[in-house]
Amino acid sequence: MASTLRPIRHEDRLSLVDHLDELRKRLIACIVVFLIAFGICLWQDSVILDIMNRPLDNGASLLHKKQAPKNDPLERTAAYQAQVRKTALASAKAFDSLAASADGAGARATYTELAAQQRALAKAVPPETKRRPVTLGVGEPFTATIRIVAYAALLLSLPFLLFQAYAFILPAFSSKERQVALPLMMMVPFLFIAGVVFAYFMVLPNAISFLQNFNADNYDILIQARDYYKFSVTVLIAMGVAFQVPVGILAITRAGIITTSQLRHSRRYAFLVCAIAAMLLPGQDPVTMLSLLAPLYLLFEGSILLAAVLDRRARRRESDEPEPADPDS
Repeated sequence: MASTLRPIRHEDRLSLVDHLDELRKRLIACIVVFLIAFGICLWQDSVILDIMNRPLDNGASLLHKKQAPKNDPLERTAAYQAQVRKTALASAKAFDSLAASADGAGARATYTELAAQQRALAKAVPPETKRRPVTLGVGEPFTATIRIVAYAALLLSLPFLLFQAYAFILPAFSSKERQVALPLMMMVPFLFIAGVVFAYFMVLPNAISFLQNFNADNYDILIQARDYYKFSVTVLIAMGVAFQVPVGILAITRAGIITTSQLRHSRRYAFLVCAIAAMLLPGQDPVTMLSLLAPLYLLFEGSILLAAVLDRRARRRESDEPEPADPDS
């Protein structure tokens, strides 16, 4: 198994059976690492679910902090309970003041008892809790948890999986091609994680705030766990894949398929492609589409700048190399 952790050299010659055996070993290593990550994530499933539910609470609070509660029964109930707790605590404070200024012992005892009752009432009011998805099926708590844990395990084991893919295809590259392929493949996990983080903190809360508060007066809004987690994970994965734009652009420019000047002259078409991609990605609401469109186009522009820098460095290295000697001289 240790041999699967290192790439095969370009000079090595393997038969078809050797390639299949190598592929089998790498797949086994990937499965083992994924299962270990799955076990760790299953052990911490409550933490993972809390992380996944946080955009739901943050997104819902973006608009609720600025507006009065809607006609949603859950929101109205929470607002009523908060008002009851506030009123009970204020009443207890008032009764304490009356008890302190009362003349007779009987009146003082009565006010003290009323203050204690108001404090007990405030304590009995259920505390305000974060919004959580609801489950409808008998097995939905189990299936939803396993699905989220599997996605988290895949994200956790992604660097190792990508390294195994790189190590398997490495013999197909020459040493010169490897100098181009290795930095690009190393960029993949970092860009993927950056896309996931961007979607988690920027895209999901805004999208949830818009979708959950759109025409909310006409609906009793309950969020099913299966649909919410499917939407969230799809957005996270789609954004992680979309952040691979620099890898694709650098690959085609380094391969000589297209030049940076051609990319600069095709900005209008690139913006149109980014807009279509944002429209096809999950979440067809305007907020989600704009949240996806902006980073896609910024990544395109940043990729052009990075490709131009790499082209200048390549030309500088070629100019610094000594010209080969003429054999006829």
